[in-house]
Amino acid sequence: MIIRFGYVSHALSLWDCSPAKTLTFTRWKKLEEQERHEQLLFVTKQNLEHTLRMMHYNIAHEIMVYRMSSSIVPLATHPEVLWDYQTPFKDLLTEIGDLVKKYKLRTSFHPNQFTLFTSDKKHITENAVGDMTYHYDLLDAMGLADEAIINIHVGGAYGDKIKATERFHQNIKKLPPHIKKRMTLENDDKTYTTSETLAICQKEQIPLLFDYHHYMANKDDDENFLELLPTIFDTWEWVGIHPKIHVSSPKSEKEFRSHADYVDAEFLMPLLKGLKELNVDVDLMIEAKQKDKAALKLCEDVAKIRGVKRIGGATIEW
Repeated sequence: MIIRFGYVSHALSLWDCSPAKTLTFTRWKKLEEQERHEQLLFVTKQNLEHTLRMMHYNIAHEIMVYRMSSSIVPLATHPEVLWDYQTPFKDLLTEIGDLVKKYKLRTSFHPNQFTLFTSDKKHITENAVGDMTYHYDLLDAMGLADEAIINIHVGGAYGDKIKATERFHQNIKKLPPHIKKRMTLENDDKTYTTSETLAICQKEQIPLLFDYHHYMANKDDDENFLELLPTIFDTWEWVGIHPKIHVSSPKSEKEFRSHADYVDAEFLMPLLKGLKELNVDVDLMIEAKQKDKAALKLCEDVAKIRGVKRIGGATIEW
């Protein structure tokens, strides 16, 4: 079994390398028309160059799994802005994608919690389609639309989870099929359990991106992730890539749902042992405050387990 470890968005080991520098709509609106365009170009260029820097960092440290920032392009989906970012940055976008493909990195996006399909409000669904389209278009501009994924949560329950689930199945029809093929769904830490998310995934033929920390915070009494994992992993056959799991550990017992700076390997042991029994290659996305540092530290910690061999900067074999 091969496990690769990855991190989210920002390599903290690199100085001044945020890929999510912002330009707020309030500030944009105060600028003259020419300044507006110049600022959009300036901030986007920084974010793309920082993304490229992190790709090189990942390659150098053999970190093969990476989630790109959703905030690379400021105001990309704002209805009063909606600007063409692909034309001026065609070469830079292509360069990022070429690096990803050359070194066989696994990339993804994770839109924010407002990108959901369970609302009874038409504009929320329209915004969700727009946001998913933006993420797909970015991947397409990088040449990665046939391999990367866009992960979201099911959404809110709005006091009636059954009706909300029915709305999801109805609203998701508004998402273009080619974008839906790139999406995954993740179980929640408060609302939709792993079993509930899996049922939705099976009906829609969408892979389930299992979050172990969320499972521990929100599970049914009769739910056992070890029994669910084989079925969860089967859902990844629809996209032809091996499964991915989100991992983090609680900040404290009192703040159980909050993510700690690093990931406690002991907290993950039931999951790791379960994966070993299944003997399935899997990628672990570390959702910890220390990001790349946490990914490398967890790899180092897991490599100390008897029988585990570290075969790369952020890869182990067991």
